[in-house]
Amino acid sequence: MITLHHLNNSRSQRILWLLEELNLDYKIQQYKRDSETNLAPASLKSVHPLGKSPIITDGNITVAESGAIIEYLISTYGSKLDEEQLTHPTAGTSSHWQFIYWLHFAEGTLMPPLVAKLVLDKAREKAKPWFVKIIANKIADKLMDAYYGPIIKTNMQFIEQHLAKNKWFAGEKLTGADIQMSFPLEAAVARGAAADLPNVTRFVKAIHARSAYQQALIKGGQYDYG
Repeated sequence: MITLHHLNNSRSQRILWLLEELNLDYKIQQYKRDSETNLAPASLKSVHPLGKSPIITDGNITVAESGAIIEYLISTYGSKLDEEQLTHPTAGTSSHWQFIYWLHFAEGTLMPPLVAKLVLDKAREKAKPWFVKIIANKIADKLMDAYYGPIIKTNMQFIEQHLAKNKWFAGEKLTGADIQMSFPLEAAVARGAAADLPNVTRFVKAIHARSAYQQALIKGGQYDYG
């Protein structure tokens, strides 16, 4: 039996969605973020040394990292399903290389500047007293204007242009690349960063409309971007 070690309001929501898309039997082990630090509880380290979600266990196999989990689940179980179900694109095709690219782009290129922006925004909020807040705001503004802001804008425009020509990230069929890309794009839409990106908004609406996604929301608990 597959177990998803699921942290509320986290990347593991997309793995829950994948499990529903694959129509697999699984169970959920729920973990809650610390109310003070917003970090995962120490108990997750008993499953994987880094103590970060998502993690799945499948018999004596433990897999961490969203991309690796997506690869494992689709490679192991996707081919057993009907042709219309979610599987890897055929090796060597254009769709296959798009799948590989976007699977890695999500965490390798897109997420780092988004996380940096989130950290800077938190620093602004928590900076005290007032004169420290002024300094923190100036530092954050300079970092965003000179570095992270332009990178985020370029990345989002690149995604927008790709989705203008493709229904899904690897073409006309849903793949694991769409599962992987869902989390950062949901966050962008929820935070108003995609207001002028209609294709990104269309993509997020399309995944939210899927019955498997809706079932995952019901089972997963708190998730701000759903």
